[in-house]
Amino acid sequence: MRILKLIVLLLLVGTGVTMAQAKKGIVTAKIKTPTVQCEMCKNTIERYLKREEGVISSKVDYKKKITTVKFYADRTNIEYVKTAIANAGYDADNVTANPDSYNALPKCCKKPEDGGGGGETKKKH
Repeated sequence: MRILKLIVLLLLVGTGVTMAQAKKGIVTAKIKTPTVQCEMCKNTIERYLKREEGVISSKVDYKKKITTVKFYADRTNIEYVKTAIANAGYDADNVTANPDSYNALPKCCKKPEDGGGGGETKKKH
C-alpha cells in the first residue's frame, strides 16, 4: 500500500513538473502588421496562422496594426511566425510581404498607394 501511494505521488509530481515546463515554453509576441487594412485582412492572417505548426492562437487588431500571437517555442519561433504572415501577403515587422501573395489579395486588402485600403470604413466585406 505504501509503494502504491509513493507511485501515485511520483506520478502527480511528474505531471505537475511536465505541465509547468510546457507552460514556460509558450511565448506571446506582438508583431507590427502595418499593411493590414480591414476585417478581411484580419481573418486572412488569423486563418493562415491556424495552420502554422506550434501556433496556439492569434489576434489581429487592424486598427492598431498589431498581431498578437501565442506559440510553443519548441515548435516554432518568432521569425517563422513573421514569415507565415508575409506568406499570407502582409508585412510583419521587418519581414516584407511575399509579392505573389500580396498581389493575390483582394483590392480592399492592398495598401492605399496600390489603390486599396479604406481601413475603418471597410470593416466587413
